[in-house]
Amino acid sequence: MSDLDKKNNVKNYDLVIVGGGMVGISLALLLAQQQSGWKVLLLEAQAYEDSDKQSNHPSFDSRSTALSWSSRKIFQGAGLWSELESHTSAIKKIHVSDRGHMGLTRISADEAGVEALGYVIENRWVGEVLLGKLAATSVEMMTPERVKKIIPLKSGVRIELENSGEPIQASLLVIADGANSKTAEKLGIHSDRQPYGQQGIIANIALQDAHNGVAYERFTDQGPMAMLPLPDFDGSPRCALVWTQPPERAAELMTATDEDFLKALQESFGYRMGLVKKVGERVVYPLALTTASEQVRRNIVVLGNAAHSLHPVAGQGFNLSLRDVATLADALGKAKSTGTDFSSLETLEGYQQQQLADQRNTLIFSDNLPKLFAQSSSAVALGRNSGLVMMDLLPSLRSRFAKFGMGMANKEAGHG
Repeated sequence: MSDLDKKNNVKNYDLVIVGGGMVGISLALLLAQQQSGWKVLLLEAQAYEDSDKQSNHPSFDSRSTALSWSSRKIFQGAGLWSELESHTSAIKKIHVSDRGHMGLTRISADEAGVEALGYVIENRWVGEVLLGKLAATSVEMMTPERVKKIIPLKSGVRIELENSGEPIQASLLVIADGANSKTAEKLGIHSDRQPYGQQGIIANIALQDAHNGVAYERFTDQGPMAMLPLPDFDGSPRCALVWTQPPERAAELMTATDEDFLKALQESFGYRMGLVKKVGERVVYPLALTTASEQVRRNIVVLGNAAHSLHPVAGQGFNLSLRDVATLADALGKAKSTGTDFSSLETLEGYQQQQLADQRNTLIFSDNLPKLFAQSSSAVALGRNSGLVMMDLLPSLRSRFAKFGMGMANKEAGHG
């Protein structure tokens, strides 16, 4: 610290992470686990809810995330998985179908040689476990707090905060405050947003029959829909619904009575999971592919939805971000242990190069899959259904698809 910094009482950190969601906290925990003496500050705009209060009042309506096999491996390495797993529902099988057509594909965990193809967990449990672990580390937290101004320096950045008003300095600023990041915009890093012209309806659904660990991905002429297995609630089987619709139809479904909503859902999805009995709170949001114009600069990294926000069709968004986090934590740890400048453009470009293929392939897959199934021409329908049938018949194709979904397609070793 310079004499001027001491005089002005500027606090110095190795990293300042803007955004205390699942991505930001995961990075802080992976760095803390390295036991390399990282000095980390986490800034979060929203005040955290009391986790004890949350756990005492479980909700039928908690939002959920599908965790891939690669995410399980990363959380295992961080010593977090045992606590998370008890709140998950394992995906034992994935059933992919095209409504109104014969083509379908079934993928099983047994055939893939894993315990589960993925896991579905309510976000409140993820938050509770991550925050509980974070409290036991030396990571500092400021909440609620926002970034007012960022000033690039010769080595690092200076950050002025909105609430406290105090200046802080960091060797590396990590921006993980969500899609269309206001923090990134302050640095002239903009988001390229390509709307899909569709909206995603999210809700939890109570079922008459047990889901048996089967996740359904069903493509319809209106858009894809997914029913993901959740842990039971009050003895009733549940699924997390992600239902893509054109804006007008989404508005109708959001204002429909529960009875009419369930009737429309049953008609669109069918009876593969028996009768749908109850729908919880419905949330809707516009779908778009959002990518940051830059992910790394000297002393700057953009992560999570601030870097890339995907179509929810294949449930790859958070899983890709967590692989980014694990690769970045490794790169930073290796640089620090060898005395290299961990915030240099060379180090950060090395991280980005490592993740380039994974990001590109996941974005292409998540972007093109709904577009392929949205096309109504008979030739396209025949082609995609032939593909589904071929995949159902050929174990090698199913294996490739399963590995991709598990986050193992682009990196067989390491974290994937």
